[in-house]
Amino acid sequence: MINVDALKRIVGNDWVVTARDQITGYLADETYLGVLPKPADNVVVVKPANPKEISEILKLANKEKTPVYPRGGGTGLVGAAVPTRDGIVLSLERLDKVIEVDKENMMVVSEAGVTLEHLLKSVENADLLFPPHPGDEGAQVGGMIACNAGGTRAVKYGVVRNYVKGLEVVLPTGEIVTMGGKLLKNNTGLDLMHLIIDSEGILGIITKATMRLYPKFGATATLVVSFDDRRAAIGMVPKILQAGVIPMAIEYTEKSLMEMTAKHVNMTWPAKQGTAQTIIIMAESNEDQLYGMCEQISSIAEKNGAVDVLMAETSAEQTTILKIRSEVGNAVKSKVCDALDVTVPPAAIPDMLDALDKVGEKYGIFIPVVGHAGDGNLHPNMMWEYEKKGVLKAAKHDIYEAAIKLGGVISGEHGIGKTRLEVLPMNIDPKSRELMCGIKKLFDPNGILSPDSAIC
Repeated sequence: MINVDALKRIVGNDWVVTARDQITGYLADETYLGVLPKPADNVVVVKPANPKEISEILKLANKEKTPVYPRGGGTGLVGAAVPTRDGIVLSLERLDKVIEVDKENMMVVSEAGVTLEHLLKSVENADLLFPPHPGDEGAQVGGMIACNAGGTRAVKYGVVRNYVKGLEVVLPTGEIVTMGGKLLKNNTGLDLMHLIIDSEGILGIITKATMRLYPKFGATATLVVSFDDRRAAIGMVPKILQAGVIPMAIEYTEKSLMEMTAKHVNMTWPAKQGTAQTIIIMAESNEDQLYGMCEQISSIAEKNGAVDVLMAETSAEQTTILKIRSEVGNAVKSKVCDALDVTVPPAAIPDMLDALDKVGEKYGIFIPVVGHAGDGNLHPNMMWEYEKKGVLKAAKHDIYEAAIKLGGVISGEHGIGKTRLEVLPMNIDPKSRELMCGIKKLFDPNGILSPDSAIC
């Protein structure tokens, strides 16, 4: 039994929701329907206002052995936030304040429920920049940190982990702890903060974060480089990086996918030639430097067999390209059963694409791919038709196996959640998993926090 009366005493009657029709939106995230976990029948949504209330909720849950599922913006893709046991969904939505944009230290202090959209606007208003952009701007700060969100800009600016300098965390046993701060160096004790980052909500609930900022871009441009085959499109990427050109983003995509997506959002995909394309986003301190870098990329592209190089200079042109790229997932979602998240060393991407072609040939399927070419992260789209053919599970297994053989992993940015637990042993040795389970037990002795998402 969930102690609803006690929860109401902690947060107030208005912030405990029990009616099923009012909590439907809290029972799923953006995970593809083919792998979306089934939510439990008896779930209560609780919306605390501060860390103290969260602490009291967790103390109660520990006492009564009630599962608790932390929830941010619900933008995850591996079912981590789905409440699969009767228990409490703890929503961070009321912790929605940007506390401070510190221009002198170039840091932002934010509550965990602040959306990426809100964070970006607050930082931009202070004439500064938060470089990461994991995608959906409805994502919340706490969730982005708990999942170590990546996204398109990771090539030049890294993932969210690189920006987190301090955290406030409520542990599963109810203690409120502070880790780090407005610091660029900190070697004081074991780095617990980086255990919390990418813990996917199984070690603690993030309530506040301090993150590093940078100056705004001076000049930006977006190039779409078109090729007649996948290997040529990807093969250009290491040559760009070896030339000393570090774009903000290098995305691999396929023209057919982009045209389908453009139609979905009533727009027009501007790159008309080729079948495989790379989208290269540049950000430099001034226009002269920007154009020099773009000329280098064009030269490298031509030498590697590009059939077209399109350069978008105006803000409107760049926005069109980025809007279409960001909507691919929504455009194909009804046709896709699951989207994988394999990551290999960047130079091995051509080999990974060859492996995907071999898997397709083996099972008589075509596997559409998009991905972050500059950091080795590919998203093979697993279509519903593979399930109808009875080859979905085998094809996924072969893709994971190919990535691991190339020195890669089964997830580069989406995480494990609930949907990847079954294949985790392919990628993590038994001793490492034993150590991870020991850490989970130390933080959460009663196993109340995000059960069924834990690694053990």
